[in-house]
Amino acid sequence: MAGTPRYPDRPARRPLRLLAAAGVLVASWYAMQAVHELGHVIAALATGGSVRHVALPLIGFSRTDVAPNPRPLWVAWAGPMTGVLLPLVVWYALRLVRSRDFKPARFFVGWCLVCNGAYLGLGWIDRIGDTGDLLRHGAVVWQLIAFGTLCTAVGLWCWHGLGPWMGLAQPPDKAY
Repeated sequence: MAGTPRYPDRPARRPLRLLAAAGVLVASWYAMQAVHELGHVIAALATGGSVRHVALPLIGFSRTDVAPNPRPLWVAWAGPMTGVLLPLVVWYALRLVRSRDFKPARFFVGWCLVCNGAYLGLGWIDRIGDTGDLLRHGAVVWQLIAFGTLCTAVGLWCWHGLGPWMGLAQPPDKAY
């Protein structure tokens, strides 16, 4: 019958899709934090600092402790910059290798952009985490707002058009 979906939304499968979506979000959260902290670690080592501890807690926010930290502004910027640029580069490389868009990578890129963008774009209000470090070491509020606005907008653009995949409702023959 024309117009009837091949794989209708069966109520019995909704809890499984919700559970899968929650799993994707949790995995994306931890992977985003790991990429963000990798940026701090690389910058700390590149500028002669010493990484004392990297925390990726099950609950809460990740953190990298550097001491001594000869270039604290560089190290602070490196987390969010790596947190958005590395996923973008990997997604672009996947696009070059594959003939079509790899939607899970596109979702993750959007996630990293939105999370890091919102973190810096709004975090300056309470000076939390990296935003407090950035402001203490010479960054100005407009830079954080500009970074946050640009990253969040590009992240939302990445998500635009993902369609049913976002709800994990893609039919098996069209799964990515």
